[in-house]
Amino acid sequence: MVNRIGNNTGLPRIVNAAFYSMAGLRAAWRNEAAFRQECVLVVVLFPAALWLGQNAVERALLVCCLLLILIVELINSAVESAIDRIGSEPHSLSGRAKDLGSAAVFVCLVMSGAVWGLVAWERFF
Repeated sequence: MVNRIGNNTGLPRIVNAAFYSMAGLRAAWRNEAAFRQECVLVVVLFPAALWLGQNAVERALLVCCLLLILIVELINSAVESAIDRIGSEPHSLSGRAKDLGSAAVFVCLVMSGAVWGLVAWERFF
């Protein structure tokens, strides 16, 4: 296994890790339509979260739900990339892995919708 961060410790390790993380975000933006759509969703809903939440906890919960969608989508994309790297022939375990990743994104979206709905319900009703 290749250690991309190398034998660096301390600050050089943190800097290298940050560069690799930014490369991952760029790759997701370039190659994953779902990630781009969810980024647009976050950009649109972030100000709404600050407005809708009536205290710091509600605002944090709304924003964290949005960020969690991006996190789960990144993990799903990583799983799909790894599966695609292994081979293109159909295999039940490959399909299952991709379906499970997709299900994780779906559950995260449902959870976020529920949180947003409950906070909105409390504010307006």
